[in-house]
Amino acid sequence: MRCAFLTLLALATCGNALAQTRMEAAREALWASHGGGTHWAVMGEQLEYLFGPHDPALAFEGQAWYGGDINKLWLKAHGAYETTEHAWEDLELQMLYSRAVRPFWDAQIGVRADVGPDPKREYLTLGLQGLAPYWFEVDANLFVSTQGDVSARLEAEYDLRLTRSVVLQPRVEINAAFSDDTDIGIASGFTTAEVGLRLWYEITPQIAPYFGVTWERAFAGTADLAEDDERTALVAGLRFWF
Repeated sequence: MRCAFLTLLALATCGNALAQTRMEAAREALWASHGGGTHWAVMGEQLEYLFGPHDPALAFEGQAWYGGDINKLWLKAHGAYETTEHAWEDLELQMLYSRAVRPFWDAQIGVRADVGPDPKREYLTLGLQGLAPYWFEVDANLFVSTQGDVSARLEAEYDLRLTRSVVLQPRVEINAAFSDDTDIGIASGFTTAEVGLRLWYEITPQIAPYFGVTWERAFAGTADLAEDDERTALVAGLRFWF
């Protein structure tokens, strides 16, 4: 009788362990199917040719991320290559850890490297990226260089859908510095601002050719250090994501 009782107890214990294992697997599957899995994306926001009264250039801006709903690893890059001079006007790379802090908002920390042109610079980056009220996409960053110089950048853009496939995007970028770094042509205060307007047509949701116009201006001491303190260009390019 005692042996039979022990046998039944062992079977019940094994059955409970098996049920617990199956329940854990079911919870993980449910969590993954409702957005709790690990995903990735690559977004080419600008791949364009700039032409106008100044030297023509090829420019790009894009980012990629890998992770889940809460934690992500971001890679960001943008730059411009002067086709006449065959040299980088600027080339910037960032690697950031991102954590969701509120619905639609991520706090980010990482590093930024300006790898072209010389002199090169490296920065600690602190940022906040997300979707503001009325669907404005905002990316705000604070940079601290290895030389101890502090600067900030604010980017904002808005996608105005004119039709199902045609989108008009105004975009603004403002840069400021809290100290001088004359070796790279930066003086304290507001340094540069860039305003762009691009109209694109979505061939598919992932591919959209576009054209538009950009205007860039340097201010105050930074304008005094610049060879050209104002620039306007027409652009034609391609957006994509996958």
